[in-house]
Amino acid sequence: MTQTHTTNILAKRTLLLAAAAIGFAQTVLFAILAPLGREVGLVEVQIGAIISSSSLTLFLVSPLWGRASDVWGRRKILLIGLFGYSAGTIMFAGVFQMALLGYLIPITALVLLIVTRVANATVMAAVSPSASAYMADITTVEDRVKGMGAIGAAGNIGAILGPAIGGLLASISLLAPLYFSVFITLVVAVLTLYTLPELPKKTVIKKQPRLKYTDPRIFPLIVAGVLLFMGFAIVQQTIAFRFQDELQLSGVQTAKIVGISLMFSAAAALFVQLLVIPRLSVRPFVLLRISMPIMMIAFAIMALGHTQNMYILSMCILGIGMGLAGPGFMAGASLAVSSTEQGAVAGIAGSCPPLGFAIGPLLGTYLYSIDGALPYWFAFGSYFILFFFTLKFKDKR
Repeated sequence: MTQTHTTNILAKRTLLLAAAAIGFAQTVLFAILAPLGREVGLVEVQIGAIISSSSLTLFLVSPLWGRASDVWGRRKILLIGLFGYSAGTIMFAGVFQMALLGYLIPITALVLLIVTRVANATVMAAVSPSASAYMADITTVEDRVKGMGAIGAAGNIGAILGPAIGGLLASISLLAPLYFSVFITLVVAVLTLYTLPELPKKTVIKKQPRLKYTDPRIFPLIVAGVLLFMGFAIVQQTIAFRFQDELQLSGVQTAKIVGISLMFSAAAALFVQLLVIPRLSVRPFVLLRISMPIMMIAFAIMALGHTQNMYILSMCILGIGMGLAGPGFMAGASLAVSSTEQGAVAGIAGSCPPLGFAIGPLLGTYLYSIDGALPYWFAFGSYFILFFFTLKFKDKR
């Protein structure tokens, strides 16, 4: 019993490090992608297409990696994701480097950026479902929400450090944060290789459950998850444009202030996940319902605001909402199915954020090209509908 408890503690710490590394890498990209894309001659919709194409890839392959983790083991799939993410990011940054040096015209750069990002996403998709399924394997049903919340909190710690460090490195070069994120992810991948225990053979299910998106046990959560992350993606992809255009900032200045806003947003989510959720005894769908009005307030401030402080405030409020919604969504999906379907449901649930991020950036950048406030009013309306959608369904005990 003591040995099992010690093994689980070591596994949890390793999973949290992996989640923090990915959180760091993702927020660094969102802080610099918009100004970096403009530096190489891309317009808003083209920059949005880079994220949308990779996010669509994540949506398509995440369920496959989730089922693969049931067969091959969580540890192997997690390692594939971490090492693959590092290699793919080097290629992605390399294309940007060539474009900045003038070796690629904008259209060629766009094609190569999409290709390398899609290749990166194909292996990166292995991280989320394998880590979530591993956490589900080593936690009890009663502790599942806390376990998923811990992964979310670790990701937010990385998301706090990412923009802060990335903003400093952007003063050297807009690409420096990307290269540093590769270093961080590689270090964590090596630590995972040597410290993450193999799960007992009986824990890894050999037969793949055929769980579908339309399964009535999880379908309401899937719909809620896609819409939830679509609205969040709209903000993530357009807030840099909002800062740069409304405040008349340079590319480096934009990267810095966006990094600060993302840092505050992640800190707010971390506060909720560390101090609020552990003290709440509510069902996952209740967390989703609470989060909707909070995030609608954030969207309204983004649409109506014209100052730096208002935008940062809106990002903090958005972070509070996502801090509630994220663990509620993941835990709700995990609790809806049996223990033999954890890998499959982790893959399906893990594909919802990528689908939202496949739709959100393209839609958000298109709406932004029409009017700077339009993406946030659209997100406001989507969450208004989503709130009433969540009222219609009751999660089963």
